[in-house]
Amino acid sequence: MPTTTKVITVGNSAGIIVPKEMLSRLRIEKGDTVYLSETPGGLQISPYDEEFATKMAAADRVIRRYRDTLKKLAE
Repeated sequence: MPTTTKVITVGNSAGIIVPKEMLSRLRIEKGDTVYLSETPGGLQISPYDEEFATKMAAADRVIRRYRDTLKKLAE
């Protein structure tokens, strides 16, 4: 369910306020690490998953190593 929130100043950075209900649905708490992903529709916030992070790091290495091959395949 979409909701609005404000961008606030946090030191020299910016932050957003995430309502408690959303934190609960995402199963995250203050201090947790989360993923922020840019999507065509905006930002996606999801809980950090170490197993997923390991798999994504491996995928990133493959993509970097075979960048030119993957580019050719995409044509």
